[in-house]
Amino acid sequence: MTTLQLQNITKRFKTQTVLDNLTLDVADGERLVLFGSSGSGKTVLLRLIAGVIDPDQGRIIIGGEDVTDVDAEFRGIGMAFQNFALFPHMSAFDNIATPLEARGQRANVIQAGVHSVAKLLKIDHVLSHHPKALSNGQKQRTALARALAGSPPLLLLDDPLRNVDAKLRFEMRLELPRLLAKQGATVVYVTQDYKEAMALGDRIAVMSDGRIRQLGTPEAIYNHPADMEIARLFGDPTINLLDVTPKQDDAGIYVELSNVRVALPNAPGKVIGQPCVLGLRPETIAFTDPVAHGAIPVTVEAETPLNEKTVTLVNTLRGREILLSRPAGTPGPKSGAAAIAVDAASAFLFDKASGSRISDNRRDMTRGEAA
Repeated sequence: MTTLQLQNITKRFKTQTVLDNLTLDVADGERLVLFGSSGSGKTVLLRLIAGVIDPDQGRIIIGGEDVTDVDAEFRGIGMAFQNFALFPHMSAFDNIATPLEARGQRANVIQAGVHSVAKLLKIDHVLSHHPKALSNGQKQRTALARALAGSPPLLLLDDPLRNVDAKLRFEMRLELPRLLAKQGATVVYVTQDYKEAMALGDRIAVMSDGRIRQLGTPEAIYNHPADMEIARLFGDPTINLLDVTPKQDDAGIYVELSNVRVALPNAPGKVIGQPCVLGLRPETIAFTDPVAHGAIPVTVEAETPLNEKTVTLVNTLRGREILLSRPAGTPGPKSGAAAIAVDAASAFLFDKASGSRISDNRRDMTRGEAA
């Protein structure tokens, strides 16, 4: 059983605190994604787990054993970092084979293991090449193949698909989870790509300023973001955020868009009369008949086809911009006057001052834990 526990980890570089009292548990066989912008502390945390650098405070426990003071080579970890770290005097084959050779595997087992993972990562045709003859994408895949080849119980992957082309990146999002599940390793995976995080993670830890701001399943974080910034990070096109002040009448709590009442059936009473921000995912908004009940008048400003979907920019009567997203091929107005309908049950309310999401009245069993 390979579990990972990080207890009250703090790391400073001179006067800068990069990780601030961070605590995190990763279950045996779990794929945990560390997600956040550059400088959030993701890679530093990965290097601490690997033993490349030491924490200033806190403990690192792998498989129930405190390894805080154990050297990197004795932690039993597979690693693939952004800087490749390939042996320049070795071919791609020999680089990938190093963990198998270190375990004393027979030549035929090494041969089969290297070719199997190289074929999956589409580098089997460059196995005889040295790193200087490889593209950056091929170098990154070679480093990833080396980490996978040894079937380590704990695998650390630092944005391993960053330098691969878009087509292969899409394919690897589908293939990697299958491979990792087959190996049964406990995985900590770093990325700045929210789609990659959603595709690869059993859970996602959203990091910012050396802290975990939210921890939960991909579905929980997308459907119940802890704050506005997390809501912005997950979604393409980005979420619509509109300043509102909820009101109440005999029918319940509501806000107004283009002078049309939009009911918020799940909003708590504490929001009435308070400055809030209404969050609407573009896919929860649709064009509708202008005479339909609750239709919100808008003006269509622009339309952008994006392969599998079409994104439309509209303006409300007050000039507020709203993005809509609909499946490609679905009819919709391209310009001029139109009307939209909002799925208010899917709307979020955020506190305008703090940015935190305001809990609603729904029974929420999938909400990610806000750190």
